[in-house]
Amino acid sequence: MHRQNDELEYQLDTLAIRTGHTRSFEGEHAEPIFLTSSFVYENAAEAAAKFSGEVAGNIYSRFTNPTVAMFEKRLAAMDGAERAVATSSGMGAILSVCMAFLKAGDHVICSRAVFGSIVALFEKYIAKFGVDVTFVDLNDLDAWKNAMRPETKILFIESPSNPLAEIADIPALADIAHAQNAMLVVDNSFCTPVLQQPLKLGADLVVYSATKYLDGQGRALGGAVTGNHKLLEEVFGVVRTLGPSMSPFNAWVFLKGLETLRLRMKAHCENAQQLAEWLNQHDKVEKVYYAGLPEHIGHERAAKQQNGFGGIVSFVVKGGREDAWKVIDNTQFISITGNLGDVKSTITHPATTTHGKLSPEAKQAAGIQEGLIRVSVGIEDISDIIRDIERGLALI
Repeated sequence: MHRQNDELEYQLDTLAIRTGHTRSFEGEHAEPIFLTSSFVYENAAEAAAKFSGEVAGNIYSRFTNPTVAMFEKRLAAMDGAERAVATSSGMGAILSVCMAFLKAGDHVICSRAVFGSIVALFEKYIAKFGVDVTFVDLNDLDAWKNAMRPETKILFIESPSNPLAEIADIPALADIAHAQNAMLVVDNSFCTPVLQQPLKLGADLVVYSATKYLDGQGRALGGAVTGNHKLLEEVFGVVRTLGPSMSPFNAWVFLKGLETLRLRMKAHCENAQQLAEWLNQHDKVEKVYYAGLPEHIGHERAAKQQNGFGGIVSFVVKGGREDAWKVIDNTQFISITGNLGDVKSTITHPATTTHGKLSPEAKQAAGIQEGLIRVSVGIEDISDIIRDIERGLALI
């Protein structure tokens, strides 16, 4: 931040706009993009000092780039973290955590209520290296306790979960993990630092798909991990060596996204609440999943842990896949896509898209029904969003 280093004394909106900006010799007002693969030195001695770490400085953009560093500093400040490490995608962030802290013989406990690719990561790929994984119900604390082993190293959760908006008891899960020297890792992509700060609730690491709300415009892929310096140094080592790095251009995109994050999240929450309440009264809808509804099982917990209920609304229509597809196909402006967190509303059928590669048994365990539709509620006029979804509901 210009002329001072006490970023943590500022409020979130100021941090989102001012933190991390290191001006170059040109004194630019907007954050610059450093589109360079490497950096040059005045002499061999300077190069040697920077490569050895004796002198801080930029070396190679796979692991040191000023624009990426700006994004990392800004996100860390907003998340109440000591440090952030940026990655090429949200899955890259999770993989980097796994590579940093897991080895053959270790054990992971993961919520069943996670994005489908996370299940594949643990079951198909991490398992090849001799790491065992147990999937449990997010809200069954006894199941988490009973699944713990001496070799358990990571407890992994999403909260709110994708796509049913289950809400974890983050402090309780942190206590379970820490009782046996394990770490709690929380995917906070749905809430962002604006609505929830898991590190302050006891989590050890937070992961983000920056592709979602941190950008908010559907423009770029990226991810990040936040936490304390000691843990993040291990994650940085993986990113430096294996290369799942964020590009400078994407980092600049995310910097711009963070500047408007709170305003966007407020609008997303307001629209999602109205859509959920409307769907909850609709005679073609069997069930609505949104923590902002008082009858949602996680409503009170979300109200306590979060500063809003988020922008994702999922609902089940009565006719299964055929009617779910009919609702989706008859929208006119809502984008049919698996991505979320955009200012543009998006709609998808989780059972055949985001969770399509799960086995029928895994889908059933995760509550992914054929009649389930997920809406990432954008910031268009809510009356238009409702009318677009009603077009399909009127046909079933």
